[in-house]
Amino acid sequence: MGAAIAVTKVQAKVMDHTADQLRAFEAMVARDWDRFWRYSYRLCGNADDAEDLLSMSLLEAFQSFAQYRGEGFDKWMFRILTTNRIDMARRAKVRKAESLDTSWSDSDGEAVSREIPDEVSNPERVVLHPMMSEKMQRALDGLPVDFRVAVLLCDVEQMDYQEIAKTLKLPIGTVRSRIHRGRTQLRAALADQVID
Repeated sequence: MGAAIAVTKVQAKVMDHTADQLRAFEAMVARDWDRFWRYSYRLCGNADDAEDLLSMSLLEAFQSFAQYRGEGFDKWMFRILTTNRIDMARRAKVRKAESLDTSWSDSDGEAVSREIPDEVSNPERVVLHPMMSEKMQRALDGLPVDFRVAVLLCDVEQMDYQEIAKTLKLPIGTVRSRIHRGRTQLRAALADQVID
């Protein structure tokens, strides 16, 4: 699909919403942007997937904003982000893996070497690294998605059990169980680490 067609479709979708809805949506997103980004990053474990998740979720939220019932915008967005992350993980299972030793072919059939980015000089990594160690992220990545979501909402986003239950549409007992089991698995994964 051409860029012009894509832009035209997005503009048509935007025109379907009133200017007031657009301003209200932008204000709500801006208020909690850091929380949404942090949650997406921790769910995905890397910036590229987090950006994809956040973009997809914001578009979905904007498209269905007319049906939003004022339940707490952040909780509504966390639910959308969680659902989309689970969908992304399912789609990732069917992706085809390619060897980094082989080269790509460009449109003329010429071989093009693959370049792997230098993560050490990545400014985003330099900024985010103090906020979240790689070992912690690996431990989070090792948790089942259900446990990771519950632990992140509780321990990072500081939501209480009742809020998490409402956000995820789960019984409070299930939420407590997932948080407990997630924390237990995190402790086991980080048992040999010294926490600063």
